[in-house]
Amino acid sequence: MAHHLANGIPPHLLMWQRVRTYAVPPSMIETATARRAAGDWAGACAAARIDVDLDLRAVRDRHGTDLVTRLRADLRRLAPDLLRWHMPRIAPDGRLRPGLTLSLARYRSAGGPPLHLVVRTPPAWADAGQRMSLALWEGPGNDAPDHPRTHHRLPPHPHPHPDRRFRLDLHRHLWDAAWSGELARRCGAAGTTSMASPASSALPESPEVPASAASSASPDRTELSPLLHLSAAHDSPWAVARWVAEAELLLRAEGRARGLLTVRLGARSRTVLELAAPDDSHAPTLRPLREALPPQQVAALPVLPEAAARTLPDLALVRAGLVAVGRLHPLVAASLAGTGPATVPGPAPGPGDPHRVECRGEVHRIALRDGVLTAVDHEPAQLRREDLLVALGGPALPCLRAIDAVHRSPEALPAVRERLGHGDVVGALAVVEGLLGPGAVLRDGPLRDVLRSAAARRVAHGLFRSGLVAVHPAADVAVGGTVPDTDRADGGHRPRPDHRMPVPMRHKRNSRTRPRTGLTC
Repeated sequence: MAHHLANGIPPHLLMWQRVRTYAVPPSMIETATARRAAGDWAGACAAARIDVDLDLRAVRDRHGTDLVTRLRADLRRLAPDLLRWHMPRIAPDGRLRPGLTLSLARYRSAGGPPLHLVVRTPPAWADAGQRMSLALWEGPGNDAPDHPRTHHRLPPHPHPHPDRRFRLDLHRHLWDAAWSGELARRCGAAGTTSMASPASSALPESPEVPASAASSASPDRTELSPLLHLSAAHDSPWAVARWVAEAELLLRAEGRARGLLTVRLGARSRTVLELAAPDDSHAPTLRPLREALPPQQVAALPVLPEAAARTLPDLALVRAGLVAVGRLHPLVAASLAGTGPATVPGPAPGPGDPHRVECRGEVHRIALRDGVLTAVDHEPAQLRREDLLVALGGPALPCLRAIDAVHRSPEALPAVRERLGHGDVVGALAVVEGLLGPGAVLRDGPLRDVLRSAAARRVAHGLFRSGLVAVHPAADVAVGGTVPDTDRADGGHRPRPDHRMPVPMRHKRNSRTRPRTGLTC
């Protein structure tokens, strides 16, 4: 059970509140929307920090014009900023779930396995910038094909196969701008648990759901009584009321009308449910399986996607009064309009210019002048003399000490860290310039260390994208800090950290707790 804070707000909701504030800035949404409206889907992906690893000409040469036509139609409807908004994230920072391959759409091909339009996140050691990549997965054996434009191999991915637990091919409203209006119906905000919607019955590459069956698909509380405790609490992340209809969609996408499926309830907890009905004229119901199945059979069953098993974070935030509907993504806000307050009361922003400091018995002002943070109530000649005195080891004026403290560790440092953690370098630099001015010279301290670490991590991501570093640079570090010989590398020794291991990974290895999925907090 998740621990609660003193104010009663669950930690996972606080995490999602920070994510909605920093992860997808308004400037990204505006730029990506403008480019998508102009028909530039590749430019929209670039604005949303998504690298495109596919070429439509090469796809046409290999798979034909029909598949390219469907693929191009999906790319033109793709809202990359909306996709980033709904991507799975991990606690406690709310960053993108690393090393994930997520299927957006499936395309049947003649004489072969279906092709998947996938989005991938880099491994944790190369996640600087929180960039993603868009590619076409052609099946096992084609996980790292040559790039059709540059004729070099794409960076190897730790998990190239589409994840069954995280999939959006059955939830196009989470990334397709043309289907975003179905969000309220699919997430349960429309006041109904039914899934009778055009989106749910016309998904690509999925058999159609009869309207009569979809309209009558409502959960049976008697059958689901052993699972009702999952949604009993007001802050429960489980959307049990939608499982019946979502399970029906899942099984029909797998080519079956009824059958067994699994729901992941935790890292080591899974439940097997059966979707059953007396006949086609009755609404299906979910019921727990009475007899335990062998682990091999459970692993082969379809998995209810996380997007269907859990409550939409935006809906939970709005109902809890943590985020106003107007601050959500425009496509999400249009669907959730009327489900919560338009504005959320909060503390009024304090004046940022000038700052006031008590100096020598008087209150002095510190403000931006000519692009630099300056003590306004001191003459320039006096400031030069005081700087020389400090250089010789003398005491500094309180105004100069305040300016030095702001340069090293400003009050907005947490906001800068959050923006850099989510890849918003432009927004972080804008905050720094707003505090210190564009002409400021950073001094040694936490602020400079954060900016320097972010630059180093961007270099690591560039090496990963170029294919120069396939695995973490410290993965080959053996006992004693030496690289193991090929004759002695038997995989039985656990790498031990040394001076070559990056500081973030060293701190992660030494920490007692491991990041938890933001959806399971």
